[in-house]
Amino acid sequence: MVTKNIKLNHIETKTIIQTLQFGSLTLIGQALRGSNSTFLTQIKGSDHSLKAIYKPSKGERPLWDFPDFTLAQREVAAFIVSTLLCWDFVPPTIFRIQPAVYGKGSLQYFIEHNPTNHYFQPPIVDQTIFMKIAIFDLLINNADRKSGHVIFDSMNKPWLIDHGLSFNMEFKHRSVIWDFAGNQIPNELKNDIQKIVQVLELNELRLVRKLNMLLSKKEVFSIIERGKYLLYQGEFPYPEPNRRSYPWPPI
Repeated sequence: MVTKNIKLNHIETKTIIQTLQFGSLTLIGQALRGSNSTFLTQIKGSDHSLKAIYKPSKGERPLWDFPDFTLAQREVAAFIVSTLLCWDFVPPTIFRIQPAVYGKGSLQYFIEHNPTNHYFQPPIVDQTIFMKIAIFDLLINNADRKSGHVIFDSMNKPWLIDHGLSFNMEFKHRSVIWDFAGNQIPNELKNDIQKIVQVLELNELRLVRKLNMLLSKKEVFSIIERGKYLLYQGEFPYPEPNRRSYPWPPI
């Protein structure tokens, strides 16, 4: 039974993904806050049981600036980008066609966490990790990085959740993480950015092909362009004064 929230190795991640994809699903709760339908579920596989967050496509509120019924795919795309970066930030997430009575949608491995711990009140202070989170959000063009979307498991490992409002071709980055504005991006992180740019351009890996199924070609190309821009600038950007650069509410 999968219960521990620790850094997942390849075998554990594969097992979780298989359970999410093929296990039987039971609704056990619903988030009452938020614009889109979100459910806590229990997924039972042949020899594993786990909790997962289910976001059905039909429960998405239409938005003027995102294509209808695409937010669940963007949740999965964020997991793929996190995996390609080898940063292990986003819990295993899959897109399932008929997971429950509410139809197709995303299923994300649920991370047990203390909601009082978040980016503004972290149980750890690791500048490299927080820099990576800032870069990750810039790459995926996250329009909704609230402090409460950075959670910490029982081992104080950070996890990133809620990425439906990401990957827009138009720059919409809104975040509470601007601590590093004007700082140089460390070479180690530049190397990671360069690697994912090259991987996406080559389009040879199975995960990259999956990403191209979840997003439009222009949206994937925009990830590459944002990566190249970060490498060219070489520093963390400042919030733009002429647009809303912070989400609301901030937590």
